Amino acid sequence: MQEDNKTNLGNNLVCDFTNEKSLYRQAHGGGRNQHLPRAIGMKKGHNPKVVDATAGLGRDSFLLASLGAHVMMIERSDAVHKLLEQGLLKASEFDCNTLKIINRMKLIHGDSKIILQSLSPEIIYIDPMHPIRKKSALVKKEMRLLRDIVGDDPDSGDLIELALKRATKRVVLKWPLSADSISGLVSPTHQIIGKTTRYDVFMINK
Repeated sequence: MQEDNKTNLGNNLVCDFTNEKSLYRQAHGGGRNQHLPRAIGMKKGHNPKVVDATAGLGRDSFLLASLGAHVMMIERSDAVHKLLEQGLLKASEFDCNTLKIINRMKLIHGDSKIILQSLSPEIIYIDPMHPIRKKSALVKKEMRLLRDIVGDDPDSGDLIELALKRATKRVVLKWPLSADSISGLVSPTHQIIGKTTRYDVFMINK
């Protein structure tokens, strides 16, 4: 019954890289000067290899790929993984430019805590399920549905600790600006601060 409920919730979510909002962000979002590409370290002429360890609906991965990064997306939820598959297929058939972007994105189904143990990527990006806001009415319906499917990510601290051991250049954590830091985590090297979100950047010295 629980799986049926998740399937029904998934039917109310859509992973669409070709909708008006996605295409506008791609064309007019500010390129590599946006907060996320800056946090990832996408300097002029550098197209990094990134593991998005908590892919979700893939929008951040698509943005990075549209700017030239090669992104491996890992998603452990069966329902969300299926949505990503559908979204990638639709986008690959949209036009030639979008196909080039999709070709820089690779989707893997599984638990990042297991998969990362055999990888040594340049950059690991982590956007875990964020703490519930006190003003819950402000949370978008899409995010509420996604939380109902994937849960609260109670192991996000363990994932970040592993990422710090496996990445060769940096780990980037997306987190609400006003939320408390994850307990037990080392301080970031620096932060990229937005209006409601911050990117904690952990540089790796190996």
